[in-house]
Amino acid sequence: MLPQHEWNFDVIVIGGGSGGVRAARMAAKRGARVAMVESGAMGGTCVNVGCIPKKLYSYAAGYHDAFAEARGYGWQVPDGIALDWAQLKAARAKEITRLNGIYEGLMTGAQVERLSGHGQLADAHTVVVLQAGVEVRRLTAAHILIATGGTPALPDVEGREWAIVSDDVFDLPVLPRRMVVVGGGYIGCEMASIFHGLGVEVTLLYRGEQILRGFDDEVRAFVAEEMRKAGVDVRVNTDVARITADAADGERVVHLNDGSVLRADQVLYATGRKPHVAGLGLEALGIAQSRNGAIVVNEHFTTNLPSVHALGDVVGRMELTPVALAEAMAWVDHVLGPTPGQQARVMDYGNIPTAVFTHPQIGTVGLSEAQARERCGKIRVYRSDFKPLRHTLSGSSERSLVKLVVDDASDRVVGLHVVGADAGEIAQGFAVAMKAGATKAVFDQTIGIHPTMAEELVTLRELSRT
Repeated sequence: MLPQHEWNFDVIVIGGGSGGVRAARMAAKRGARVAMVESGAMGGTCVNVGCIPKKLYSYAAGYHDAFAEARGYGWQVPDGIALDWAQLKAARAKEITRLNGIYEGLMTGAQVERLSGHGQLADAHTVVVLQAGVEVRRLTAAHILIATGGTPALPDVEGREWAIVSDDVFDLPVLPRRMVVVGGGYIGCEMASIFHGLGVEVTLLYRGEQILRGFDDEVRAFVAEEMRKAGVDVRVNTDVARITADAADGERVVHLNDGSVLRADQVLYATGRKPHVAGLGLEALGIAQSRNGAIVVNEHFTTNLPSVHALGDVVGRMELTPVALAEAMAWVDHVLGPTPGQQARVMDYGNIPTAVFTHPQIGTVGLSEAQARERCGKIRVYRSDFKPLRHTLSGSSERSLVKLVVDDASDRVVGLHVVGADAGEIAQGFAVAMKAGATKAVFDQTIGIHPTMAEELVTLRELSRT
């Protein structure tokens, strides 16, 4: 090990996604000498094959229903409106390339040394940069931060070579006519909704009893029903035995455990993600990992090797881009000290809002009803489902759901759940109130904006259940 004054850098960051870029940039702004090692396009999963392209395609899918609903408002919409898949892909690619450039610019602007290649730990303070498996640089630093994110996990199902994962869906050569989506988590449900909206016949398979495990049970059931009403064939308690392909045209044949078969042009597996740790050299250094490969860190994102740290999806806590950004800020404050005059940030995982871009959308903050009953004991539940004003003329049968879960002892709102248009936007605003400890009485005293869906959350007066 080199003496500290001979280290090349103060911080080496492996991984150019949201968390890694934020950590590198903030550390450099504090005066640290920083290197960034990334083998692919900057921006990580979120920019390249996650949040951004997913939301763009969700917008695209939304026009399908908007065209149909417009007729209810007097618009003469011609028949035969069709999606130009190639044009959508090209527009998305152009925007992603623009964002890649912005992320590169952030490194240049912060005077972070940017190295292209695969980063591998050689010892507690050394990172080897590999290109096509060949060492091109050897760097040393006081601190090494791993922020390599996650990657889709494809289970060992027979015929897996005929399946694709979420990374592949944005640039398919041809928009499929029929798609089978395997997996009932948020990624599977989002993709099912998106491709259905783009005009694809979609069947969603989930081996559990209900989709969206981990979300509020009432929300899960409500969204499943709305997806079915929209035309997605949602099948639960269903699993895949194997996948084969027709030799003549490549049609995928999905053989189910009950002996039935489904035929499709594409089979998308969205059954989970795993930490992206391959080739980092963790095992050789004895860096602790959990059973699924996630890097084990303490509250300050430090591994059992004091000079090596990790954050974001690779540590497997909450796999959300804003969480990785917040973890990066907390880590920089801990390692380099807070901004003068400010307190060091500490990561708080409570009341983190999240959205699921299904159609209709989900926005949620805090505890599910089941979690609240377990943690709080006595609770009060207020809920309402209704036809939104928009659909009184649109002709759509889509309904919305709003729900508050209240700790009875303190009157604090501990869970907020919305299903409907712009649910994510609504949940973000209410997350501030919940972070501040807002009670149901505060909600009741707040004047709503009429007519909006969000006002329903401050006009819920009738107790649904305790």
